[in-house]
Amino acid sequence: MESMNSPSSLQLSIETDERSAPDERKVWRRRHLWPYGYMAPVLIALALVFGYSFVEVVRYSFYAGSVGQLTYVGISNYKELFVDPQFIHSMFNNFKLLFTVPIVTILALALALVINTTFRGVRQYRAIVFLPYILPATAMGLSFSYLLQGNGVLDSLLKTLHLPFLIHDWLGSPSWVMFSIGGVIVWQQFGFGVVVFSAALLAVPGETIEAARMDGANWWIVQRKILIPQIKRIIEFFVILQAIIVLSSVFTYVYVLTGGGPAYSSSVMEFFIYQNGFANGSIGIASAGAVVLLAIASVFIAIYLWARSRAAKAAG
Repeated sequence: MESMNSPSSLQLSIETDERSAPDERKVWRRRHLWPYGYMAPVLIALALVFGYSFVEVVRYSFYAGSVGQLTYVGISNYKELFVDPQFIHSMFNNFKLLFTVPIVTILALALALVINTTFRGVRQYRAIVFLPYILPATAMGLSFSYLLQGNGVLDSLLKTLHLPFLIHDWLGSPSWVMFSIGGVIVWQQFGFGVVVFSAALLAVPGETIEAARMDGANWWIVQRKILIPQIKRIIEFFVILQAIIVLSSVFTYVYVLTGGGPAYSSSVMEFFIYQNGFANGSIGIASAGAVVLLAIASVFIAIYLWARSRAAKAAG
């Protein structure tokens, strides 16, 4: 007993503990840092591609002229943007397209709730609904341009049905062109929403639904009180994602359907950036427009992250 408590044995146990501590640290580092090591090449590549591009866009936004003959002008490009009627109109057109977000969300959620009910052919319905989303945007835009042009397929159908009061120049009228583009966006993004919400609904525990039904809840109550609250975070994510899409990913629709016309009534910020950067050679103006577009999209991302953190704090 005395030998067990001797100073030499205590010294030995201390040395053993000191040796084991670095080993534990090595194991911890290996376990937690190795995944980042595997990700490092991709992260470095992304940083080089997107990081360098971002820095260059911001730098060019303070210059005027062509690539070979740049002149520093400070914030003059930004000042010019916000007095340019085409840019102001383009920015408001992007904001107008935000009306598609609640429409897509409500329609997609409603259909997802319906097909979430078990019935024959549900997989086929999901595939059919998702099909427009995977179609190339250019091919889809060309198809809708034939459908919506003056005296096109839609107008001919309305004439056949003796509904002349519904005939409009869908793509040639400044009053209707943004509604037409918005309708095309809803048609394509609708399938994506159905698939996202269907996947979220499948993750809801079946026991929760069965318990609600045993308590006498009907179909509507189950959807409104059980399922929709369960996928609230997915709905929030989808809404923010759609808002970012209509702000920064609608160039193809505008370019193929209208080319920004008539005049610049259907121009959006992306089209404005393309026109100034490639058609007019105004690199500084185009870069400043891209920075403004990124700033607006970042606001929506920040709102989403804030909402997520608030929900996490409330849950915790």
